This record gives sequence, structure tokens and C-alpha cells, in this order.
Amino acid sequence: MSDTPNWERQLLEKLATAALVEQRRARQWKIFFRLAWLMIIGVIVVSLFMRHEDKTGSGLAGGSGHSAVIKLDGVISNDNDSGEKLVEALDQAFRDRNTKGIIIEANSPGGSPVLSGMVYDEIRRLKKLHPPTPVYVVVSEVCASGCYYIAAAADKIFVDKASIVGSIGVLSDGFGFTGAMDKLGIERRLKTAGENKAMGDPFSPVNPKHEAIRQQLLDDIHQQFIQAVRDGRGKRLQNDPQMFSGMVWLGEKAIPLGLADGLGTVPSVARDVIKADKTVDYTQQDDFSSRVARRIGVQFAGGVKSLFNTELF
Repeated sequence: MSDTPNWERQLLEKLATAALVEQRRARQWKIFFRLAWLMIIGVIVVSLFMRHEDKTGSGLAGGSGHSAVIKLDGVISNDNDSGEKLVEALDQAFRDRNTKGIIIEANSPGGSPVLSGMVYDEIRRLKKLHPPTPVYVVVSEVCASGCYYIAAAADKIFVDKASIVGSIGVLSDGFGFTGAMDKLGIERRLKTAGENKAMGDPFSPVNPKHEAIRQQLLDDIHQQFIQAVRDGRGKRLQNDPQMFSGMVWLGEKAIPLGLADGLGTVPSVARDVIKADKTVDYTQQDDFSSRVARRIGVQFAGGVKSLFNTELF
């Protein structure tokens, strides 16, 4: 096989040495990637901290003042934490001593009546704590239902002449599958403890008592919405029979009805109303981990959504 004495031993030693070298290289690369990830995470954390400090601490650095801008975009729901993020942004903007006025840039069709009411109450609370700082809403495309619920808490609402405003109403939607079940020969075997526990079940026939209860819930929420608009807009509201019917209006029509105060954009309100051209964006953004966690949460929550889904749009 070979003229070299002990060639088997030499071969095994070479193989062992090569394996050790490979293991050492693998450990070095593993350490390298771990350090790289730590550096990336560190940079992200530092950048977020510095951005937070820039916003919350800018009042300590002096300056001529600025207009705080907060974006309210999309459906108001727990899935995107829109209500919580809006409240956090408002709190930061109010606490900044350089904030001369706050502009909520709204473009939303509405959403959860609970979240809308919570944000409405929080705006009114913060305004009482910081009376010198006005809050304005500037509508770009749409401010309807839950969005208008929130907007009613502001000092003034500015719109574009083609903006969609209003929809002061509540809805609860769903489906009924009893006809399809009959055609397919499917039998519903539902047991409950509590006569109203299955209210809204789409696989059961319509129950007049349950429908009356659901309607009363909608009417009660609608009255809360109406009262919030009346309290927020006050004497500016005109006596129009369609005001609280769920009707929507263009911005130019909403102004004489008292649903809006005038035409304006974010730059024009900052410049001409607040008198602070410089704007600082306080809109709360999700970090990567929050987006991943929310995505997982949405996937799990999708299977257990309530059948009674009440929205302000």
C-alpha cells in the first residue's frame, strides 16, 4: 500500500488536524456573525433612543418653536395600535416646550368606536393640562366615522374642498348561512348556557330578541358619538336633519354645516394659524420586533374574532 512506515498514523493525524482547523474556523465565523448582529441591534437601539431624545428633549434646547405633526392614517384598530400610537405621540408633542401647536394629519375611514372614544377623551384631557397648546386636525382625503369622532376633540378642523367628512353613524355587519346549510343538508348542533350567549351566530336563524339587543347597542354607541361631536363642535354645528344620519359631505359643504372650520393644509395651518413654519413629525413608528410580533398576533387573532364586529364606518 505505501513504502512510508506508519503511513496510517500520519494520515489520521492529518485528518484530525484538518478537522480541528475547520472547527476553529466555524467558531470564528459564528463569533463574527454574533458580534455583527449585536452591533446592528446596538445601532438600531441607539438610533431609536436618539430620535426619542430629539423629540422629547427639544424643548430644553431652546429655539423659536415648531408645529408638531401627527399622522392618523388608515383604519383605527388594535391590529395596528393606531389609537395607542396616536396617544403616545400627542403626549410627547404636548410635553415638548417648543411645541406651539399640534396638527393631526387625518386620512382615515374610521374604525373601532372604543379606540376612537379613548383618543377623543385623551385629547380633551391633554388640552386641559396644556391650555396654551392648540390642537388642529387637517383632513387630506377622508375623515369619516371614528376619525371624525377623534377630530371633534380638536380646536379646529381644516379640510380640502374635496375631502370626505362626516359619516356620524355606527354599523355592525355579519353573514347568515342558514339557507346554504339547508341546501347542503348541514345540521347546526349548538349548545349554550345563557339565552343570549349565541347572539349574532351566523349559523343560527335570526332571533328577533337578539336583533333588538344588537340594535340597542348600536343606538347607544351612536348616541355617545353624537354627544362627543356636539360637545366638541358646540354652536358651530348647524341644525341639519342629515347631520347624524351617517351621511358624508365634501369638505366645501362641511364648512357651512359646522363640521369643519375652513380650508387648509398642514403647511398653511403651521404657517398661518400656529405661526410656526417649522414642523416636527411625532408620529409613532413600529420597530422591526413590534412589526413581527404584531403580525404573529394578527395571525392568531384572526381565528377568534368576535362575530359581533362593531365599527364606526
